[in-house]
Amino acid sequence: MFKGSYVALITPMNLDGSIDVEGLDKLVDFHINNGTDGIVAVGTTGESATVTLTEHVRIVEQVVKFSNGRVPVIAGNGANATAHAIELTQALNGTGVDGMLGVTPYYNKPSPKGLIAHYKAVASHTDIPQILYNVPGRTGVDMQPETIAELSTFKNIVAIKEATGDLSRLHKLKDLCDDSFGLLSGDDATACEFILSGGDGAISVVNNIAPSLYKKMCDSAFNGDKEHAYAFDNELSLLHSSLFVEANPIPVKWAAFELGLIKNNTIRLPLTELSSANYGLVKEAMEKAQLEVK
Repeated sequence: MFKGSYVALITPMNLDGSIDVEGLDKLVDFHINNGTDGIVAVGTTGESATVTLTEHVRIVEQVVKFSNGRVPVIAGNGANATAHAIELTQALNGTGVDGMLGVTPYYNKPSPKGLIAHYKAVASHTDIPQILYNVPGRTGVDMQPETIAELSTFKNIVAIKEATGDLSRLHKLKDLCDDSFGLLSGDDATACEFILSGGDGAISVVNNIAPSLYKKMCDSAFNGDKEHAYAFDNELSLLHSSLFVEANPIPVKWAAFELGLIKNNTIRLPLTELSSANYGLVKEAMEKAQLEVK
């Protein structure tokens, strides 16, 4: 259902921290014009943890409006409280999104039983396809393949964004889940190999600033063209590391500003702007990917 090169979209902000709606429109067009297959709005990279419920819904509505059916739009609906995730899901039901992405409840460290109950409760409050999101490095909980497999049988849970970077997980999930269940990488450093090994695509941070090159890498991998897939991935390789030198989305927002993709490098507390000590590292990675700094 969801395949290809997806962007985990940053949320552009004005200097006062409010949402830059015009900037959002510009970003959507930039990605569609550069071949991005789909957009994930207000996930971790979109600063979901620091926007209000009203802002969250408005951002999603605007992305749906600006994309105008040209690409699928997925909205983040994760929260560490099941009741909050349900509230957010219900608020997103009327936005026109094609799917929702729910991160594992962070900080709480639920058991497999708790994860299953959580996701089934959330999915029961919508008919919109749901994508699981496993990123233990951010949440403190690692959803095991057996848990994912059980959830994959629920009526509208259709895919997983797997961000551990452990490619053995992909092979186990392919063994445990039906072929119709989507397998998406959430780890840029291993996304190329993930797709070459039978994955359905990637939801990417790097894609924010290098969508054309990322699309070429994904398409080559889908076609089994290892030579070109690895070549494109090599151009992206420094970005895979440098954009995580500080907490995401700090580096990618700075890079997007340097490229003129957003008009302000504004990020909400408790995150702060990229340290000047890391400017050179990110710029070097951008140059290797042949990105032109403004």
